[in-house]
Amino acid sequence: MSKTVLVTGCSSGFGRDIAKEFAAQGWNVAATMRTPEKETELQASERMGLLRLDVQDRASIDAAVASTLARFGSIDVVVNNAGFGLFGVFEETAREKILEQFEVNVFGMMDVTRAVLPTLRKQRSGVVINVSSGAGVFTLPMISAYCASKFALEGFSEALSYELLPLGIRVKIVEPGGVTSTRFGERSAKEAGERTPIADYAPFVEGAGRVFALLRQARGMATSEEVARVIFEAATDGTDRLRYLATKDITPLVEARRQTSEEAYIEMMRSRFSPKL
Repeated sequence: MSKTVLVTGCSSGFGRDIAKEFAAQGWNVAATMRTPEKETELQASERMGLLRLDVQDRASIDAAVASTLARFGSIDVVVNNAGFGLFGVFEETAREKILEQFEVNVFGMMDVTRAVLPTLRKQRSGVVINVSSGAGVFTLPMISAYCASKFALEGFSEALSYELLPLGIRVKIVEPGGVTSTRFGERSAKEAGERTPIADYAPFVEGAGRVFALLRQARGMATSEEVARVIFEAATDGTDRLRYLATKDITPLVEARRQTSEEAYIEMMRSRFSPKL
């Protein structure tokens, strides 16, 4: 029998390519999104279901899980991919936007996981894959709320992995970097344009902007298709491995965070983002 994956956030970027990758490998795919009626690239078929799931709407989560089970009979893997990022200095960011950041990136991910766990426990098998970010390993200015949400995802996922492994359920964290072939940056730019700048931060924002421009120039040509392949590997490699680095562009910062001293790492980051740059 074909296995079944449920993927959130399939309307673009990682989610869409994750759905395509699993389908190409012969899996049943529940490709979920907020407005499946608007989807034009993914095509509904015998093995591809397009389902409404808004991670901020628990009723839609329960309905999507029930529909997937009714159609395919099981859920073997769930990929918590839905998410977005706020960009801008913290003080300029509205509290309501930060709440939304956590509702989507953290609480929505938790609600989807909670909804599928009874099925995975009954099966005594399954994989929960949570899509994190380099911003869940190291932090960068201008995305403090996004970093906070991904650090929360990482901590939750690691702790959950201890609880579920004795039940035959594996938890995996996939950490991609900045992939330009997604629409992730579009929403970040839109959110940034809706805030009122505070003049005192202008020198820092200008300097940080130059650093980000250099980082974008140095970034490798990673694609969302490559990230999708790493996620498929995490789902199918049969190991208890917890973390997967999905793009090479963030390797230097990940290694600096995880392998150098605290003092050296912090000094390096502070020097990079000095307003004098």
